[in-house]
Amino acid sequence: MRFADVVFTALQQLRENKLRSFFTLLGIIVSVTFLVAVVAIIQGMNAYVSENLASALIGANTFQVRRSPIQIGLFDDEQYRRIAKRPIITESDAAAVTAAIPQAVAVSMQSGFPTPIADVQYGTNTLGDVSVFGVTAPYQVVQDYGFASGRPLSDIDVLERRPAAVIGADVADKLFDQADPVGKDIRILGRHFTVVGVVAKKGNVLGQSFDGFVLLPLTSFESLYGRRKTTTVSVKMAHPEDVAPAMAAADGAMREAHHLRPSEESDYSVETADALIEFWKSLTKILFAVIPAIVAIGIVVGGIVIMNIMLMSVTERTREIGVRKALGARSSDIRRQFLAEAIVLATVGGLTGVAVGWGMAFLISYVSPLPARVTAWSVALALLLGAGVGVIFGVYPASRAAQLDPIAALRQE
Repeated sequence: MRFADVVFTALQQLRENKLRSFFTLLGIIVSVTFLVAVVAIIQGMNAYVSENLASALIGANTFQVRRSPIQIGLFDDEQYRRIAKRPIITESDAAAVTAAIPQAVAVSMQSGFPTPIADVQYGTNTLGDVSVFGVTAPYQVVQDYGFASGRPLSDIDVLERRPAAVIGADVADKLFDQADPVGKDIRILGRHFTVVGVVAKKGNVLGQSFDGFVLLPLTSFESLYGRRKTTTVSVKMAHPEDVAPAMAAADGAMREAHHLRPSEESDYSVETADALIEFWKSLTKILFAVIPAIVAIGIVVGGIVIMNIMLMSVTERTREIGVRKALGARSSDIRRQFLAEAIVLATVGGLTGVAVGWGMAFLISYVSPLPARVTAWSVALALLLGAGVGVIFGVYPASRAAQLDPIAALRQE
């Protein structure tokens, strides 16, 4: 019997028993759907964190010199005591880093954690919960800001402590009702600042907007809020491969500026956004450890159902098997036929699960901030699981069919 005939006969059996085939495959469909959808969301999140979240918070091709390290979660008491003893990052530190990395695209200083949250007022309009940052002019280069209107903050604004402000797109939209904000005064803590520029929309990450902020010259910020103890130096390089050697150069410059001996621990941190990425990857490793167990349960249940249905099919088609053997079909032909039916059945379930999982992943990404990215390996794994279930759980029913005695089978009513 030709392979094409075997597959055609298997598909014909599926068409003749549509409802039974659907319920037979339900376990595989659900398991494969879960596998494809969850992996798509996790992979999408991994890519999103690496490509967007880290660069949105720190900047692309950027590292920071900080008083406290980047850490997800709270510091323990001992860590907090050590960090509290560290000196603040100063303008002289920024100058030392700038001198050590002349090839840097930009070196900036900005106010650090905790970022002040304030009400911003224009006329009778008030917008609450706006993040206020104090920055030097190069910070806008570090963050790759484009401008929808106006200009960025300048070195003169910082030097002369001007009451100038650059606002994010959300602040402009909600506070000025689509009017051009440039040249208008806003109030923060009762003080007036003139809007000189509006940053082009940056979008959001996981539903968190990155457009609800006000940038003030660092000197004006300090006159408003006082000197922050977590001032940060950010360094932007032209290419990703330039970041590691620049970090080493910055580390050497900081140790020299702080008069640290080789044996002494650094009283600052030189970091990229890798802490954020590593934290997320540690979470996804846990998820990837749990997913196979859940999928395996569904696959095994689905395989057992397929085996039982195929055994029932052998019983129902006993006379058909007897006729085929009487006409010259060998036991290997019968075995191959029923094994092919089990494989086709399971593969159809895998394909259906892939299609449903793909659609579900993109539906979730459409109605929620969770991104999705369907990967080729998850689709291939899903189809391999489907075909594998057909092989493993189809062998026994196929062997039972092949072992039937043709005389006894022909007598079957």
